[in-house]
Amino acid sequence: MSYLNTTEVDSAVVSLSTAYPSLCQLVTLLEPSVEGNTCHALRIGAAPTGTRDCAVLIGGVHAREWGSCEILVHLAADLLEAYHTGTGLGYGATSFSSAQVRTVLEGMDLVVFPLVNPDGRHYSQTVDPMWRKNRNPAYSHGPSCVGVDINRNYDFLFDFTTAFAPHSGVQVSEDPCDYQVFHGPAAFSEPETRNVRRLLDSYPRTRWFVDVHSYSEDMLYVWGDDQDQSTDQTMTFRNPAFDGQRGLAADRYGEFIAKDDFDTSVLLAQRFCQGLQGVRGTAYTPKAGYDLYPTSGTSDDYAYSRHLVDPSKGKVFAYTIEWGTEFQPPWSEMSEIIKEVDAGLVRFCLAALQP
Repeated sequence: MSYLNTTEVDSAVVSLSTAYPSLCQLVTLLEPSVEGNTCHALRIGAAPTGTRDCAVLIGGVHAREWGSCEILVHLAADLLEAYHTGTGLGYGATSFSSAQVRTVLEGMDLVVFPLVNPDGRHYSQTVDPMWRKNRNPAYSHGPSCVGVDINRNYDFLFDFTTAFAPHSGVQVSEDPCDYQVFHGPAAFSEPETRNVRRLLDSYPRTRWFVDVHSYSEDMLYVWGDDQDQSTDQTMTFRNPAFDGQRGLAADRYGEFIAKDDFDTSVLLAQRFCQGLQGVRGTAYTPKAGYDLYPTSGTSDDYAYSRHLVDPSKGKVFAYTIEWGTEFQPPWSEMSEIIKEVDAGLVRFCLAALQP
């Protein structure tokens, strides 16, 4: 095998929905990509849609991180086949019983969206391997100024020049010609991020969210804008009194997260890392997103922040996986990483379902 192209990723999703019609349904995302590609997700579960809490898993956001799509396609295929045949799952030295597979598929809805950014992936695989953004030319000042970093385009501290300290080093840019992290003209300006928001809105019982990226061998939990703290509830992204202070380490400001939520966030991240490590001994680190580097407009911070902005929305424990140590490892290594991350995700789901 080798890495899948965009057509093959989408074909795999459609084929799974056809092969297992009693266990999953094809979800057509409302908006095509900038270049007109229709995007698909899978809703997987043995119970009727909407009767269980939901985990939304997305991948293929940053174009050059090729293996993220394969991780989610393989996870969906493995779970569906194992449930259908009544067998367990084996990933290296880690295994899951048929009863554990049933627990996942009968205990939750899994919404798997393997390829959020098809235009960017196609460009990365055919023109520029290190391309990261989507392919939106609307804000271009020339042929080299194309695209938006989808994972800076969510509605979380989008106005970073106001929210962050001037020397915070926050990894985002308002320059359309920035090759890496241009955040777009406004939050949710891109169809790709609006599709993810639509998934969260369409499954109001979403309680867990995972965005699959590379690289650094980490499992990141919120927050990404500043260090976590659970003592001062006034220190929050919603409080303009702290504008211009966010993003600096070891200073007065820290982003508030309730202690129970922090403990749950850490526990599930640890369970993911434990499941992954059992495959062949690779040690991933559970840590807050800020400990990688300060960010704004990311999917995980947005997903968790929704219930704080709008109390009618359910709380979502949100994560970013950073798999591997390079963006496009040789396939022989990527195939092992797929096993590791999928084992970690199954363990994560089982831990999430524990009372």
